Amino acid sequence: MSAPSSPNLPRKKKVFLVDDHPLVREWLTNLINQQPDLEVCGEAESGPEAMQAILSLKPDIAIVDIALKDSSGIELIKDLKQSSPGVAVLVLSMHEESHYAERALRAGARGYLMKRETTRKVIAAIHKVLAGELSISEGIAAGMAAKFVAGKALMTGSPVEQLSDRELEVFELLGQGRGTRQIAEVLRVSVKTVQAYCARIKEKFNLASATELVREAVRWRERRHS
Repeated sequence: MSAPSSPNLPRKKKVFLVDDHPLVREWLTNLINQQPDLEVCGEAESGPEAMQAILSLKPDIAIVDIALKDSSGIELIKDLKQSSPGVAVLVLSMHEESHYAERALRAGARGYLMKRETTRKVIAAIHKVLAGELSISEGIAAGMAAKFVAGKALMTGSPVEQLSDRELEVFELLGQGRGTRQIAEVLRVSVKTVQAYCARIKEKFNLASATELVREAVRWRERRHS
């Protein structure tokens, strides 16, 4: 536990970490606690766990990964915007595709940073977001700008980008080899709801069968992790 702040010093800003990799949380904790004006107040590896802790701890900022244990970072950001609008959110992610950043920002995040960024840029991003500014990795920002300049035709060029946040979550889980019932349990929805999402995804990808959908989801996941 950190020592109490001197009455003559401003209160340290509280940071909450949400990531399903213990090593990442440990690295961030060590980095952040070295800063004179920041301290980690708690951590979680899933959305539901994070929501409960954040409501109790009331941090100034939450650093959130997109892919969490049995949950979605995007959905967590949406929930935080509703329940804890005073908590700023910075996404720290492995996903380089700009459509993830667009979804995170629409959901309520104030920043989107790649995990391969330097420690200096991570700290700078935290300070910018706490100050009410946006902070986006240069490569991601360039991709978003290119889409904006090219217009709607480019933005809707990939079927993945046409998926809703929930449809994308189902698509990712299919790519992990999860079955319909497993996906329903993860998302806490009915099997029929998952089947409806799958039907809409098939339509957007112009696929004829569930087998083709799973094959496409697996291929997409392999491309992103290659």
